[in-house]
Amino acid sequence: MKSSFKDLFEKTSWDETSAAISSVTPPMVELALDRKGTGGLEDFRALVSSAAVDYLEPMARLSHELTRQRFGDAVRLFAPMYLSNECQNICDYCGFSLTNSVPRKTLNAREIMAEASVLRKQGFEHVLIVTGEAQRKVHLKYFRDALHVLRPHFANLSMEVQPLEQNEYESLVAEGLHSVLVYQETYHPESYRSHHPKGKKSNMIWRLETPDRLGAAGVKKIGLGCLYGLTEDWRTDAFFAALHLDYLERAYWRSTYSMSFPRMRPHEGETPPDANITDRDVVQLLCAYRIFNHELEITLSTRESPMFRDHAFKLGVTTMSAGSRTEPGGYASKDADETLEQFSISDDRSPAEVAQMLVSAGYEPVWKDWDASYDCHSARNLQADSTLDDQPLALVV
Repeated sequence: MKSSFKDLFEKTSWDETSAAISSVTPPMVELALDRKGTGGLEDFRALVSSAAVDYLEPMARLSHELTRQRFGDAVRLFAPMYLSNECQNICDYCGFSLTNSVPRKTLNAREIMAEASVLRKQGFEHVLIVTGEAQRKVHLKYFRDALHVLRPHFANLSMEVQPLEQNEYESLVAEGLHSVLVYQETYHPESYRSHHPKGKKSNMIWRLETPDRLGAAGVKKIGLGCLYGLTEDWRTDAFFAALHLDYLERAYWRSTYSMSFPRMRPHEGETPPDANITDRDVVQLLCAYRIFNHELEITLSTRESPMFRDHAFKLGVTTMSAGSRTEPGGYASKDADETLEQFSISDDRSPAEVAQMLVSAGYEPVWKDWDASYDCHSARNLQADSTLDDQPLALVV
């Protein structure tokens, strides 16, 4: 790789950026609103500052207006599908962390198909494959085989797993992978080291350069974000995520981009957050990103409460998860083991209930936003030598 975001990141001072955000004045916020964010990162800096807190109402109105202009009344629905909670990293904010004494499970083909059957019956056409980072258990061949199993039955397959090499992403794109989410967690080096003391994830730069490898591999959509609460200065963290997004859109313009604003949720081996991110803070983040980037897809997950999601989605959200389970096998098992969870969800409504909420608010829930026919290859069956199971299984819905 000739160049990457690492070069820009290392030239951008955290302390100077933080000071610049702290020095924002009300007229600077008003200017950003007047020009609807067309001032780029300068406007984002103003909109994410503490000075902008008094402007949340006009920010919300503008964010809502811009979202309706670009995306209409549609909100895409997806479900995360957890395939494994095995992990070789120590991350003090995650229920999958190596140090947590919890049962470990990795789904085989039969179990994956059982999960898929439930989600298809609920109406989902888009699933997000999620695993811990355990290269010996969940590796390239495992991911490839999982895509073989799922591709004939879902229009859109996304992935949130350990960072891979560019050629590995290229091979997964050839198998039907549409998008990859890779949250940096935090862009503050000291906080990153503190929260990731052991495992491959402790290499911050390796993770930081992952979106570059995704863009070079031709992944159609790249998802970014911070886990808010890992560093005290969350406004500066948000700015660095915006800087990363701005860089990627210029470098890999063929890909589209999404952003999420997850807050720390209760989990096994719980570590208190370094910052308490309020609902008001998330609203400010959501509106600031929408005004900064009118084309950005914005996701709001079931980490958030039903009441918050019912109100906040109108401000700029384009994608929502629904009916989520965060443990392997959580959809198909009647006796799902909550000790396998990555974190506890807050919105436990069914997908149908979330869809009805959207309809009642005048929006259209979209279950399918991509089709395999758009790709230049066709789905293939699971190979006989699959590491997931001995035989491919039929999915009945």
